[in-house]
Amino acid sequence: MKVVFLDRDGVINKYPGDKNYVTKWSEFKFIPGSIEGIRKLNSCGFKLVLISNQAGVGKGLYSQKALDVMTKKMLNQLKKAKAGLDRIYYCTHSPVDNCDCRKPKTALLKKAIASLGQAPSEMYFIGDSFLDMETAINFSAKPILVLSGREKIVNRPDWKFEPDYIFDNLLVAANYLCNLL
Repeated sequence: MKVVFLDRDGVINKYPGDKNYVTKWSEFKFIPGSIEGIRKLNSCGFKLVLISNQAGVGKGLYSQKALDVMTKKMLNQLKKAKAGLDRIYYCTHSPVDNCDCRKPKTALLKKAIASLGQAPSEMYFIGDSFLDMETAINFSAKPILVLSGREKIVNRPDWKFEPDYIFDNLLVAANYLCNLL
C-alpha cells in the first residue's frame, strides 16, 4: 500500500495568507488542478489522507461545525469530479495547547496508518510549508513541497533542508508520483 498524506490549505485549496484562516465554505477555493491531482493519485492506487492543522477552531475564529460543513462540501465537490480522500484528520488545537496531533508532531499520521489496517510500503507527504516537510521527516515519509501555497522558491537559501521533491502544485506532483509506478 502506498500512502500520500496531503495538507489542505495551500495544497488543495488556496492558501489564505499568513495568520489568516479559511473560516467558511465561501472562502474555500480549490487550487486549479488540485481536484485533478487527487483524481490522478486515486487512479494510480494511492491511499490519500488529509492531515491539516486547523487552529482557528481552537482559537474560536470558527466552529467545529463550520469546519465540518467545509469538509463535507469539499468531499462532495471531489466526489462529483470522481476523486476522493480515504481519511481526513484535523488538529483543531491552538499551538499553545502543545498537543501530540499538531504538525510537525505525528500522532494524526500514526492514527491514519492504524485506521488503514496495513503497513505502507511507501509514504509521501505533500505540503506547502516546512511545517509539512518536518512532519514528513518526523514520520519517515518522503517530503514533497508544492509551491502553490505558503512557501516560495525565493526562500530556498533559507530552507533548513531540501525536500525530496519540489513541484509547482498538486497536479504536477501527482503526475510525477504516478509515473514512478
